[in-house]
Formats: sequence, C-alpha cells, structure tokens
Amino acid sequence: MTDLIDGLYRTGEPIADTKAPDGPIETRWQRHQFSNKLVNPANRRKLSVIIVGTGLAGASAGATLGEAGYHVKSFCYQDSPRRAHSIAAQGGINAAKNYKGDGDSVYRLFYDTVKGGDYRARENNVYRLAEVSPNIIDQCVAQGVPFAREYGGLLDNRSFGGVQVSRTFYARGQTGQQLLIGAYQALERQIAKGTVEMYNRHEMLELVVVDGKARGIIARDMVTGEIETHLADAVVLASGGYGNVFYLSTNAMGSNVTAAWRAHRKGAHMANPCYTQIHPTCIPQHGTKQSKLTLMSESLRNDGRIWVPKDAADCDKDPRDIPEEDRDYYLERIYPSFGNLVPRDIASRQAKNMCDEGRGVGPSVTEVGPDGEEREVRRGVYLDFAEAISRLGRDAVESKYGNLFDMYARITGEDPYETPMRIYPAVHYVMGGLWVDYDLESTIPGLFVTGEANFSDHGANRLGASALMQGLADGYFVLPNTIRNYLADGPYQPITEDSPEVAEARADVERRIQHFLTCDGERTVDSIHRELGAIMWEYCGMERTEEGLKKAIGLIRDLKHQFWTNVKVLGTNEQLNQSLEKAGRVADFLELGELMCIDALHRRESCGGHFRAESQTEDGEALRHDDEYAYVAAWEYATRGDDTDLEPVLHKEDLVYEFIEMKQRSYK
Repeated sequence: MTDLIDGLYRTGEPIADTKAPDGPIETRWQRHQFSNKLVNPANRRKLSVIIVGTGLAGASAGATLGEAGYHVKSFCYQDSPRRAHSIAAQGGINAAKNYKGDGDSVYRLFYDTVKGGDYRARENNVYRLAEVSPNIIDQCVAQGVPFAREYGGLLDNRSFGGVQVSRTFYARGQTGQQLLIGAYQALERQIAKGTVEMYNRHEMLELVVVDGKARGIIARDMVTGEIETHLADAVVLASGGYGNVFYLSTNAMGSNVTAAWRAHRKGAHMANPCYTQIHPTCIPQHGTKQSKLTLMSESLRNDGRIWVPKDAADCDKDPRDIPEEDRDYYLERIYPSFGNLVPRDIASRQAKNMCDEGRGVGPSVTEVGPDGEEREVRRGVYLDFAEAISRLGRDAVESKYGNLFDMYARITGEDPYETPMRIYPAVHYVMGGLWVDYDLESTIPGLFVTGEANFSDHGANRLGASALMQGLADGYFVLPNTIRNYLADGPYQPITEDSPEVAEARADVERRIQHFLTCDGERTVDSIHRELGAIMWEYCGMERTEEGLKKAIGLIRDLKHQFWTNVKVLGTNEQLNQSLEKAGRVADFLELGELMCIDALHRRESCGGHFRAESQTEDGEALRHDDEYAYVAAWEYATRGDDTDLEPVLHKEDLVYEFIEMKQRSYK
C-alpha cells in the first residue's frame, strides 16, 4: 500500500477479472458457459440462495433460479415486488434484432454501448450483454409482455439517444412496468410452487460473511421492527442504484445504497462510484421543498425537438409566440448527425449550458446552494411536439406518448399538445456500483451482484433503454449460468445464528439502531439528507472541479459529524418507523457521498457523465486521458484493528480494448 495521496486515499495492488475468457469475442460467452461446473437437479434442492431486491434483475433471477430447483429467499422493502423502481422505466429496452433492417447487429449494439460509455466499460461484459439481448425479447413476448406492434403484427422499434438505428422495443410509455409484471408473474409462479420464499417489507441491514464467504443477511421487518437472520449458501444483491445520494433524483424515494454499502464495508470493492448519469428529460424542479423529480421518457426525443430562445429577452414570452427564426434548436445545430438523439450526458450538459447563458425558460425558481445561499434562476428548455403533431397527427402522437403527456399535464397543469413541455436534467442512474468479475461475483466469494447494483456494463455513461436490458440479461441469462459454478462446490458448511460472525453482524445492526433512537439531537434525518444532496449536486453533479470536490469532502465530513451527534429519530424500533429507516440509509449515503467525491477528484479527466471542468476540448466536450485513466477504479473499504475507519484504498483494473478502437467520442 502506498503513502497517503492528497490526504484522502491510498493505492493498493492492481485488480483483474481473472474469470474473463479470451479468444474470439463471438464465442467467449458460449465457451465460458460450457466450462462452468454443473449442478444436478437433485443437488439443487439442497442449495439455498438469498436475493435482495425484486426489480427486473432480482425478480428475473429469483424466478429463473427457482425454476432451476434452487431454494430461493427473496427480499424487498416494498409491500410487493411489483413496487420495485424498475416499474418507473418508461421508454424501452434495447435488443439487437434488426427488425427495421437498418444495419443493426450484435456487434453494432456492442460498439454503440462501449462508445456511449465513453470507452470506460469492459469489452467482455458488453459483448455478452449485446449477445443475449435478442433472447430477452423472446422471453418477454412468451410471458405476454404487450410490446408495441406495427400494423402487420410485428414488434415495433424506435430509436433512442446515442444510436442511429431503431432497436428499442417498447410498451407505450410503460415499458418498465410491463416488463416487471412479466418478471413478477414468473416469480409468483415459483412462490406458488414453493421454490421461492418471499419476504416483503424487509430491509437488508448487514451482510453476513463467514470464513471469507457471503453466507446470509441481517434484515429488519419494517412492520414489526424484528431483526431477523437469514442464512444461505450464496447471496445475490439486486438492490438497484444510489442516485438518491443527491436527495433530488428521478429514483423512488425509498431507493438507497444500504445493501451495497454494507457489503462494501465487509470487503466488496466499490467501482467507479463517481459515474452518475444525469437524465436530460425531466420535469424541472418547481420549489425548494420538493422531495422527488419526475422523469419524462427519453423516447420523447424521437419526435420532440429541443430548443431555447436565441435571445434571452424572449424567455418570458409564451413559446408559441416566438417565431421559428428566433428559436435555437441547439442540439440539431451542434450535433447535426444525431440531433436530439445525442447521448444523455451530452444532451444534459448542453441544456445546462443554455440555462447558464441566461436562456433558460419557465418560471424563475429559488435555488439554494450547499452553503445556504439563494439565487433566482430559470432551469428549463423546451421539448416541442408541434412539428410532430403537424406531420403525424395528434392521434398518432397520442398513441405513442399519450400516458407521458397525461402525466406531464397532471404534474404541471400545462397541456403539452398545445404548449411545449419544459424539461431539465436530473440525477437518474448510476453506472458505478459494486465491482464484479465476469461471473458477476464480487470480491467477497459467494456474493453476486446484478443490475444497477454492479458496475460492469455501462462505463461512464449509460445509453437509454440499456438499463432494462442489463437487468433482465443478468437475471434471466447470465447469473443462472455463472452462480452454478460457485454453487457446484456446495452445500457449504452449515452455520447457525449462534456462529460468532453471524452474532456479531446482528449485534452491529442492533447497536446502530440503538444509537439512532437514543442520540436525541436537534436535526431531522431529512434535513441532513437534503443538505447532503445540495452539496453533491453543486460540487459532484453535472460539472466537477478540483476546488469544488475538495470543498465538498470537507462539507460532507462536517455534515457526517452533525448526523452522528445531533440527529433526532422519533419512535421506537418495535413498530413501523420510517424515520428510523431513513436514518440508516442516510448514514450510508454520507459515507458513499464522500467516496464519490474522492473518486471524482482522483480521476482528473472527463468521460461520459463525469465532467471535470479542467479537462474539456476547445468546444466544451469531454476530454479523456486514456494514457492515465483507462481503468476501472475499484475502492476497498479499510479499517484499523479497532474498526476505526482508514482512508479508502484504490485498486485499478486496466481496460484493454481488442475489438474496438478507443477514440474521441463524436456525435457530430
């Protein structure tokens, strides 16, 4: 281990994906599946797996492993798996079917995804994702997912940002909901058969590690407050992303990082935590007391045109009164090849640039910075469907996007058929997550991580409609073929709740809960979370600087001290207590936020969603430094012997590109 760097972190030994196959990339996944060990059906019944999370990744994994004959325990903090945040995905799911005959292929999906991630993703994982993508559509159609169809009955496709082909399958603006219902029904079938035990309203609060292997979880029954121990032969985390570290995001308000962060503290490396995706198509914030932002699907950029007035003096006008020649369709102007379908990171930055120039639209809002300063700003650009309605007719537009238009009208009180929508970027998705190898296994043996909870497929920026693809690919096709290689060595040595490591994990949870309930400070959990979010958005949001990140780290450390010494949590543990639930989540967000800023500070380049102001081209685009930063940053949580925290340790996994040439991203 090296000396302390910048007073913040140390570097450790390099890390490598030792399970990644070599040879022709087209056959790597097939050969890897064949080389993995098998588990015969009789032995599967003796093996148990815990799955935390019931979104697309978790529900599909639970259904598939249950169908295979393993004994599965499935956990979600919602009252039903159908309430998982995957339900909020609107626009579609990518697959390389080439139904439109416009030149799509597995290789093109592979290429677009690596390029979209700004050459910071693994080739092996991305090619496998593209390779299994057609199987996902077949699986979902067989389940009855009501994908949109053309007049002749064939499945329809539309295009999404960052690509020039139509490969996105969709169910109006409810794609996530329909896919989740398909996975949920498959999971419910296994629950009825008895292969899956479902634990609703349970939150994982600690990972149990015995003899270096993941063997279970400590969970809290969120209704009764009972602390429960659940043990198994392997654990799968499918707990989603951590965008709510920013407080305001498009994530469900319950989405959190606790499951992943508890695993990180037990030895699972956290990879690329600073890679946050800002979605360009969100309903703008309307006030300082808001606790949630609402996403408008990226699919709207297929037919909607994005613009701002050329003259800041026109920003107060009704947009319908601004003539065509006085409108700046800035994405079409700057990126003529892709226009409004540039990737999310680019569309988001340009929207911010327009507003920073004083050409933002909509009512002025009071923006409160992390130091409490207030400023009046306009945070919005227009998304206009007038041309599409004129060209296609209102009925055609309504058939594609009607539910999205209705949602916008209910929230804003404005009719998007008559007046252009107003949108602005918001935190949406995270590309960072727990480090996993080709088998989706973390640095803790027996701990597997799927979906948004892992880092593996999207690099520094996720293309639209790829989250659903990864979640279902991991759950239906990848994990079931890789976890068996681990389970083939089981069943593992039986353990009980009295085992020392199990008892200690449970005691840690009880001590933490007791601290929150007895601290009796003066600040609410929400007030601290809101302040953390303001710090993160200001200094580790759409644009980062060295000075700002260093300031943020100091502010977060001060806030963390306030939290642990001055928070007030009402109620008791032996009841439904949402304040207590939030306290545990915010405790982990505070630690995560600090690591995100350290990761962003150490990566002195711009790539994808990570934009360092010090590293940009002459025309303001992200400037990578492949000679220095073409690696995955895998962070190890470090403690002293007395369990006090040490500085995080950085392990680098070099990214090697054999099949795609690394070059400056261009969408012009």
